[in-house]
Amino acid sequence: MDVDIGNALTDVASPGVSRDALERLDERVADAHERIETGRAEGEHGYAALDLPETTDLDEVYAAAAALGEVDALVTVGIGGSALGAATLVDALADPDAPETVFLDNVDPAWVGRHLESLPLERTAINVVSRSGTTAETLANFLVVREAFEAAGADWRERTVVTTGESGPLADLAARHDLPALAVPPGVPGRFSALSPVGLLAPAVCGVDLEALLDGAHAERETLTGSLFECPAYAYGATSHALAVRGATVNATMPYAESLETYAEWIAQLWAESLGKDGLGQTPVRAMGVTDQHSQLQLYRAGPRNTMVTFLTARERPDRPIPDTDVADLAYLGGATLGELLEAEFRATEASLAAAGRPNVRVELERVDAASIGGVLYGMEAACILAGELAGVDAFDQPAVEWAKQATRGLLGGRDESGGRFAETDAVAEKTTLRVER
Repeated sequence: MDVDIGNALTDVASPGVSRDALERLDERVADAHERIETGRAEGEHGYAALDLPETTDLDEVYAAAAALGEVDALVTVGIGGSALGAATLVDALADPDAPETVFLDNVDPAWVGRHLESLPLERTAINVVSRSGTTAETLANFLVVREAFEAAGADWRERTVVTTGESGPLADLAARHDLPALAVPPGVPGRFSALSPVGLLAPAVCGVDLEALLDGAHAERETLTGSLFECPAYAYGATSHALAVRGATVNATMPYAESLETYAEWIAQLWAESLGKDGLGQTPVRAMGVTDQHSQLQLYRAGPRNTMVTFLTARERPDRPIPDTDVADLAYLGGATLGELLEAEFRATEASLAAAGRPNVRVELERVDAASIGGVLYGMEAACILAGELAGVDAFDQPAVEWAKQATRGLLGGRDESGGRFAETDAVAEKTTLRVER
């Protein structure tokens, strides 16, 4: 990936970053890079994610996919990082004639029911993903899916792959039923696991070129140097951090390819869960070019000066001609293509923000293919880790998420490790209310 931070400079934008400030920040980037490299070399928790292009065993992934046989659909049961990476890869790269993919990452009963009712369960495979094997939402949905298979007369054991840690209920289930199992890599938080077996089984089933994907990630890894002026990932991470410090506390990701819509969801989790700590971080917003030029752009151009917009675009794309028309006011479209219109929309939107003095950054891919997507996922993970180092926060934990998990378990009658009540559950009952009723 290439990154253009010109429209984030103080010459253009407010808030913005001066060239002198970037030079000073680059000294801290060098120190952060050294820390990142040490963490990688020693296999420290979190930093190990940056070694996935080399440590991921694709033979294991392909073997698990082959064990499922010929299927018409695949249901991935997981949540957060256990689903978003795989969904991003499938949505960006799967062929139209690939098996249907469903990602059960919510426990809305109506939504889950509609999906299960629409699938040919006798020709559907399951991948259940949870490192601990105890994730409440994932296990609940898996039990519901199993019941639906049994009601349809389909044996879920014949086409289920378990992706989990070394021990836990799912590991025990796989051993008991002799199910194919993939290992969640140690030291890799879920939101950083897209390039591991966690994120790769669904793309494998859909025929995505996983070798090219990891090759692209490896190529991006080779760009990690100690300077933001030489490394696109660090340029993005450092600029995002600098803008956040200067008041751009919202980061709106705006891809200009419909197939990258789920990427915006993936980056939202990565950015929010990794950097939103100690009163710091940027609120991620998901937008879609050109759709959200007609909805959100008004705010980003004329609202509070608290937002940086991240454009994601590809230099090459499939194209389709626009037919000629005899409507005079539309004659300018004749002879053009949808691709040319999309490019014009992107460049006009980018320029409109710059003209209004609003910071924006361009992230550019060669094309939407496996190598480029592998590169941008890896690059954004590295950018996020760097931003965490610069902000002084641990990019790899999520204590605020754990609080809600404990409260949820307690509300359903679960107990802590000592058999007692979760203290967080009591706080739910203490909610302050001010009801306005009709």
